[in-house]
Amino acid sequence: MKKEGRIRLAVISAVLIFGCAAMAVIDGIISPQYAVKSAMKVLIFGLLPIAAVILMKDKSFFELLKPTKKGLFISLGLGVILYAFILGAYFIFKDVFDFSAVTASLTEGEGVTKENFPIVALYISVCNSFLEEFFFRGFAFLSLKGVLGRRLSHTISALAFAVYHVAIMSGWFSPVLFALVMLGLYVGGVIFNVLDEKTGDIFPSWILHAFANFAINTVGMILFGII
Repeated sequence: MKKEGRIRLAVISAVLIFGCAAMAVIDGIISPQYAVKSAMKVLIFGLLPIAAVILMKDKSFFELLKPTKKGLFISLGLGVILYAFILGAYFIFKDVFDFSAVTASLTEGEGVTKENFPIVALYISVCNSFLEEFFFRGFAFLSLKGVLGRRLSHTISALAFAVYHVAIMSGWFSPVLFALVMLGLYVGGVIFNVLDEKTGDIFPSWILHAFANFAINTVGMILFGII
């Protein structure tokens, strides 16, 4: 690996590790109100990677923010299917697993209530999903792929995506369900990577991620008694 490649790898790795560790501390230890946490996430998952890209003088990175029509149409179709799958899975397993800890954790830890959950749900589905795709797919996968190759980049990005959610979802589910959710996040991360790899931008994974969040937040509204 050339010197330029080593520097690029070091910068991307440092930002990825710091970003996941910082958000783990914020989510798992500091546990601020959701609005404060969201602002911190914009800085860590949004502005920090941009600063790193500027430092590396990587002008091509911003090509990831130009969507392709083909990728959008495919992702919309897959998103509808994923929404139906997640919602269907909830109704099938709602009497098998206890989901009550989800709303309790959100209310106690982040100040999310029945009254403000619709606004939080919209932010999570649209804005939060974009931040995560920008960080884990655009920065951690598509940028890293040029240095490490696709297989290792797939693994690192998807694993980081799953590990990042550990602090967020800790205490939400039983151990068995939690393990299944983490596995699902890893597999989902790989699928998101593949979609973006085909188009060269982050919009396919963002759309699919947004639909997944819409489904999860629909379940949240059911649990909160909103619908």
